[in-house]
Amino acid sequence: MDMHLYPGYLPGAIGRIAQLHASFYAEHSGFGVAFEAKVASELAEFCAQMDSTRDGIWLAVASGEILGSVVIDGANAKDKGAHLRWFIVSDKLRGSGAGNQLLNAAMDFCRSKSYRKVYL
Repeated sequence: MDMHLYPGYLPGAIGRIAQLHASFYAEHSGFGVAFEAKVASELAEFCAQMDSTRDGIWLAVASGEILGSVVIDGANAKDKGAHLRWFIVSDKLRGSGAGNQLLNAAMDFCRSKSYRKVYL
């Protein structure tokens, strides 16, 4: 599958990232609607307030479909560190190196911003 990383928001990303998380965690941890609602609402709030000078979002896209994501929330980077959030890769891309590419992009961004600490 031909996958590329897209640096930034794409229309539908909030819903798709919430769906990826909800499906994975329902199957593997038994999480339900409360978890999906939390992911969707917190991600929507983040995207609405995202500041490209401190925050970043990267999407793994193949055939026009969002199949993975990672976010760096740098709002509290100076005090607590940058917050790595919403990291997920679809089963369609597992084992392809997409997760490594997403994490490398996020960590490269953190290094470029001189963030001393990154946490989950």
